Amino acid sequence: MGKYVLAYVGGRMADTDAERQEQMAKWGAWFGQLGEAIVEPGAPFGPSASLDSAGAVGQGVSSGLGGYSILQADSLAAATELAKGCPVLAAGGSVDVYETLAVM
Repeated sequence: MGKYVLAYVGGRMADTDAERQEQMAKWGAWFGQLGEAIVEPGAPFGPSASLDSAGAVGQGVSSGLGGYSILQADSLAAATELAKGCPVLAAGGSVDVYETLAVM
C-alpha cells in the first residue's frame, strides 16, 4: 500500500461563518467516508514565499495550491478515485494526486 499526497488547487473560500461551517461539515463527511485511507488530513495553506536557484526570495507562489492531505491506497488509480469526492471540486477547484516514493 502506497502513500499519496492530494494537493488542492483553487476553489472558492467561504464568505460567511455559515458557509465556512457548511464547508467544514462537507470536509468532515468526506474524511469520514475515506476512513482508514486517511494518513494525515492535512491543512489549508496560508501565506507563502518562493526561492529560486540564485537564492532570490519572492512573496507568494504561482502554483495556486490551497492545501493538502495524505492518503494510503493500493495504487495511483485508487487514490485518484478516492479524491473524486473531495469538497474542493464542488467549490470550483481541482485535486492533483501524487504518489510518494520511499527513498529512505
